Amino acid sequence: MSLTRVTVTCFPDILLKNHKTTSHDVAERAGVSRTTVSYVLNKVETANISEETRLRVLDAAKSLGYVPNAAAQMLAGQRSRIIGLVYPRRQPHLSSHLFLLPMIDGLMAAVEAHEMRLLIDSVDDTMENAFLNLARAKRIDGLILIDTPLDEAAVAQFNKDSFPVVTMGYRHPEISSVDADNHAGVKAAIEHLLAAGHRRIACITNSPGTKEQPNIRLQGYYETLAGAGIEIDARLIGDGLYTPESGYAAMQQLLNVEPLPTALFVASDVVAFGAMSAIHERGLSIPRDIAVVGFDDVPLAKFANPPLTTVKMPAVEMGLQAGMLLMERILNQVSVAHVLLPTELIIRTSSLVRTE
Repeated sequence: MSLTRVTVTCFPDILLKNHKTTSHDVAERAGVSRTTVSYVLNKVETANISEETRLRVLDAAKSLGYVPNAAAQMLAGQRSRIIGLVYPRRQPHLSSHLFLLPMIDGLMAAVEAHEMRLLIDSVDDTMENAFLNLARAKRIDGLILIDTPLDEAAVAQFNKDSFPVVTMGYRHPEISSVDADNHAGVKAAIEHLLAAGHRRIACITNSPGTKEQPNIRLQGYYETLAGAGIEIDARLIGDGLYTPESGYAAMQQLLNVEPLPTALFVASDVVAFGAMSAIHERGLSIPRDIAVVGFDDVPLAKFANPPLTTVKMPAVEMGLQAGMLLMERILNQVSVAHVLLPTELIIRTSSLVRTE
């Protein structure tokens, strides 16, 4: 109430005798969200809170005499203090999705700051809206969906239930989302190869994509080459499916194309590892015969043979931002928000500067 806010400012001692200070009071005094208050007071370093904001929150907490206790107080009206993370059961196991692991690290920072737990599950995405039943059966307070398209029926149900949801890798205007700028990342990768003199640039996808969720990285490949005036050769496109095995098989097919590509863009580092193995097996050198650029910058990329040039996805930051958005939806019922994070090209030995 505005009256409460004025009274706190003028006569805090009188008010606090009958009013237990909460993080909401601190947030109002500091002019920030309750989530920001939680990150500051729980010293979540990965939250990227500015020093000025951090000091403002600490000053507000001190002036109000607020001592942080369990974040569960903020969630007293919730059912379980459990957050669900759901990814599609396309890949055989988590190790095939190395990008997911650092993303979970970032998400855990947000979850632990609120003394909540994280439930990780996968669903068969051939079953229509399987995650709806999962959300209800697990009695979770919010849901993060990775690479899982939502049809209008699912969106309508979430809105009807006022159920907090954040998507990653898929955007719907009525659902909060976090993603990286895939298009800019692909553009940087292909332009890097073009600048090195390559004109026959092959591509192996990270997934085949669907009608509901087209492959954004493949689209970026098409558009960047077209923008450079290079005609697309359909023979230079191979399909990956999240795994090194799929990259190996796709590259074996590409190595039968004449003339051979001089460079390869792979829309996933994990898939790229298999493609690089196929190139070596054929007796070809990376980058002398075929330059290779991947996408994601998974931890193993720098240890590939040779070290893999790749587009860095801000995995930890994506997880943290998704957790922060979800907490805002749970705690404050904020409006839908969409976060797009930048990517960065990391140049290593696997891409060669060619001279013509």
